[in-house]
Amino acid sequence: MAQLSDDCFAFGGPLLPVEEATRIIASNVRPAVGIETVALQAADARVLAEDVIAPIDLPPFANSAVDGYAVRAADLADATVLAVEGRVAAGEADMAKLRPGTARRIFTGAPLPEGADTVFMQEDVETDAAGLLHLPAGLRRGANTRNRGEDVRAGTTALPAGRLLRPQDVALAAALGLRGLPVRRRIRVALFSTGDEVVEAGQPLPPAKLYDANRILLAALARRAGAEVSDQGILPDGKAHITAALRAASAAHDLVLTSGGVSTGEEDHVRQAVEEIGRLVFWRLAIKPGRPVAMAVVGGIPLVSLPGNPVAAFVTFVHVARPLMAALAGANLAPPVAVPVRTAFAYRKKGGRREYVRVRLVLATNGGLVAEKHPQDGAGILSSLTETDGLVELGVAVTAVAPGDMVDFLPYASLI
Repeated sequence: MAQLSDDCFAFGGPLLPVEEATRIIASNVRPAVGIETVALQAADARVLAEDVIAPIDLPPFANSAVDGYAVRAADLADATVLAVEGRVAAGEADMAKLRPGTARRIFTGAPLPEGADTVFMQEDVETDAAGLLHLPAGLRRGANTRNRGEDVRAGTTALPAGRLLRPQDVALAAALGLRGLPVRRRIRVALFSTGDEVVEAGQPLPPAKLYDANRILLAALARRAGAEVSDQGILPDGKAHITAALRAASAAHDLVLTSGGVSTGEEDHVRQAVEEIGRLVFWRLAIKPGRPVAMAVVGGIPLVSLPGNPVAAFVTFVHVARPLMAALAGANLAPPVAVPVRTAFAYRKKGGRREYVRVRLVLATNGGLVAEKHPQDGAGILSSLTETDGLVELGVAVTAVAPGDMVDFLPYASLI
């Protein structure tokens, strides 16, 4: 586990900007200990622990990119006629040198004969009754060829440490002849919901109760972020019970993640429990939805408590918990790339905080895409997440948006 000191974050302000939260996380959280080698088939979505240095050139030999004829560019003129000598297919080792004034039939992926440096596509040439090859003028030297090492050079970094591996990364490793990759172990996350008002889905719903959606939401988000999730169930309200559960979870996990019970109400016990067994780093962010977010150090590991409303839990997970999990996993998590779009709505907000508006993209009459705001703003409206395509991010300095304004759109696919 990555052990943190109780004062490593040392933030004392009342309302923490989101960018400051991510900065102090990146500066103070170190990866959890543990590296293992996994087969390529199991490496997708894992975090690469070491640089992958290419053991060979890719491609390992010069080859043809098309079916056609390999020639020497020095033989080409305005109208060129060459005799065809030989044939080479993919997988064949052609050791015969191409003689001046001749061409060789070649197929995609086949090695270029020694002396050949250009390939004509078969549909661009003609052969006469005598079998001579007639070539058009104007083809540049090197056309339709792949040079040795033009993709990756032997001895260079093919994949950097910290990369969250994708299918294309694993494919590159396979093309270099590797069978496995060194990856960091998955971080272990203990997950709780809190509150006497929530019950497990599938059970009878008593009066004044709600089904627990947050734990399902956060478990899915954490697994998408590459974690092993230990579902600790629902903690009833009560400081003593919550304190004992958090203390036990911190001893066996890399991160404790909870939702609910972190505000200032009489039945919000998470903050009190955290302050008894650890150190509270912050508990309010300059963000909407989701201001009551607590981060703490408990038993040497981070604890993040997200709001009880599901939309607020979602927004704060992707902007606080996900960067923290990436740091614990040793992953280099790039900030999501916002797409500029025009608004189809008016909106007013307070300055001094960042807000996220749920929108769907619709086709405007001029053929472009515009952002249409979901009609309900409430942080408890789960359908506002299922019926939209992403979030419009409004910075701290923005106080109003008018129809037609350009805004930053974050698709959900870039956040989870």
